Amino acid sequence: MYRFLLSRQWVITTLVAVLLIPVMIQLGFWQLHRHQDRVARNDLIAQNLEAEPAPVERLAREGRTVPREDTWRTVTATGAYEPEREVVVRQRLGADDKQGYFVVTPLRLGDGSAVLVNRGWVPAGADLTSFPKVPPPPTGEVTVTGRLRPDETTGSGIRDKAGLPDRQVMLINSADEAADGLPGPVLGGFVELVGTAPRPAGKQPEPVPEPDHSSIGVHIAYAIQWWIFAAAVPVGWWILVRRERRDREAAAAKAAKASETAAAGDAGETTGPAAPEEPAKDGEAPDGTPGDGAGKGADAPVRPAADDDRAPSLAPAEQMAAD
Repeated sequence: MYRFLLSRQWVITTLVAVLLIPVMIQLGFWQLHRHQDRVARNDLIAQNLEAEPAPVERLAREGRTVPREDTWRTVTATGAYEPEREVVVRQRLGADDKQGYFVVTPLRLGDGSAVLVNRGWVPAGADLTSFPKVPPPPTGEVTVTGRLRPDETTGSGIRDKAGLPDRQVMLINSADEAADGLPGPVLGGFVELVGTAPRPAGKQPEPVPEPDHSSIGVHIAYAIQWWIFAAAVPVGWWILVRRERRDREAAAAKAAKASETAAAGDAGETTGPAAPEEPAKDGEAPDGTPGDGAGKGADAPVRPAADDDRAPSLAPAEQMAAD
């Protein structure tokens, strides 16, 4: 009944279906884990943004990567900007999705160490090879408040390029700035500026917006979708098997009917047409049986009819008239 499942075509189809099921289940769990990571990230960001500001020296160290649990933590730093060491970060988007630069200025702290501060975004000019117009930072001692971020690396999806114009970089990285000659110890990570005290006069770079920590994306929907696909594979396989069996049975019945019709035609040709009937002989019925004159000779004399046989007798009235 289901012997066709042993054919090469159906063996391959079955193996593919069997392999697809665990793959789709695993893809569903992958999307589920991404959803869980997104939820955990949102919770961490919200918690760190709402936490009391902490001194940056307490959370960041020279040559140390900012721990994940301290990322986006609100920190404060007091010192003086060094605009002569300022750089711009290329290919960054502003709030209106326009191309521009992030402005990164070192802040020299009271203990002699420095921390990089992302002061915000400025639009790109017509000449991308020259240093853009950047509002100067406030002079003197200031206290900045911002979000602590880890150093950017090529692993974050940003490509580092060589041969860039002077004071232009692709990544915000404290180790690179220290290697480029920034004096003194440089704390790991950088501060994404939120506010400055005292408040600077004049126009300043556009602040970097707060990270989105309310959206959870579509990962859970993708996970459910993959699991539905995994459940649909055996159902679809069974439907195809039943359809194949039904088609094969219908084809076999049609072939059997055609064979019976052909056999009946061959039997009719073997028997041939019926022989024509011979004309009946004298004294015989058409079917060859003897008639009323059966047994009499063919040349037997015919007796003449008697007078009584030739005409009927006259009625009495007619006879009296004749006399």
